[in-house]
Amino acid sequence: MEQKHALGRRKSAVARVYVVAGKGNIVINGREMTDYFKEETLQYIVNQPLELTGTAGQFDIKVTLVGGGTKGQAEAVRLGIARALCEVDKEAYRSTLKAAGFLTRDAREVERKKPGQPGARRRFQFSKR
Repeated sequence: MEQKHALGRRKSAVARVYVVAGKGNIVINGREMTDYFKEETLQYIVNQPLELTGTAGQFDIKVTLVGGGTKGQAEAVRLGIARALCEVDKEAYRSTLKAAGFLTRDAREVERKKPGQPGARRRFQFSKR
């Protein structure tokens, strides 16, 4: 099997995911996944598509991550892995990943700060007198 790649985004995080047949190693920016994501919840988020499709030990995954915070990065990697698995075998994995919602890009972004006020929606305190 040749190398398949996909892109995952969440908030301001961008994950380029490369999948190749292997033993189940996940390397993120040159570090092991358990070393990169210390929290077990973030490791769980990254492994969700692999656990759901039953391919946990079948593929070696290399990820290049840029931008965002840890939670956004983990969810970007999840989307990238799900898309890459669809590239590997569309008939086998697409329906289960789509039903779980792993192929949907979460489009929520931070709203920009407007000029003349302290935040995106926040206004300065009103004073009647």
